[in-house]
Amino acid sequence: MKKIIAGVDEVGRGSLIGPVYAAAVILNKNINKKELKDSKKLNKTKREILAKYIKKNSIWAIGSASLKEVEKINILNASLLAMKRAIIKLKKKPNLVLIDGNKIPKIKNYNLKFVIKGDQKIPEISAASIIAKVSRDCLITKMSKKYINYFWNKNAGYGTKDHLSAIKKFGITKHHRKTFHPIHNILSPK
Repeated sequence: MKKIIAGVDEVGRGSLIGPVYAAAVILNKNINKKELKDSKKLNKTKREILAKYIKKNSIWAIGSASLKEVEKINILNASLLAMKRAIIKLKKKPNLVLIDGNKIPKIKNYNLKFVIKGDQKIPEISAASIIAKVSRDCLITKMSKKYINYFWNKNAGYGTKDHLSAIKKFGITKHHRKTFHPIHNILSPK
């Protein structure tokens, strides 16, 4: 029996806004794995080109957990939920699911294994990292058009200097994670 391996990674855990995304990817055997790297080590253009290539030459799925879920169950559990949703959505069930990090979601009847720094070692996880990042960035770029003062199109909602000074100047939006520092600190000053 042919071993079907899926790689899983999430994106958006450290962002101050919006949902967390995860992707699960089963690469076709003929895909060029040398190109695949951790999404953080690629520039935006290269990520977008690779995302199209991966989608064309793989079985893949995206899962997400909403802002409400992030605030209700915390970012770690929301990340695991997004991963679980991505894995279950795959059109083919993998024999082995390799997950970036040191935690795995709870899913019955799946063989799950975590790999620390997996996005740098395992092409399937690198591919998942790329698809998740490009997908979430696309959503955040759309959101940024309505909230141009926060520079989300450049910072993806992360706590950059520009983003933090915009929060201080313009306040928070409905997309900000109110349970996250520094948002929480701004809302409940000591």
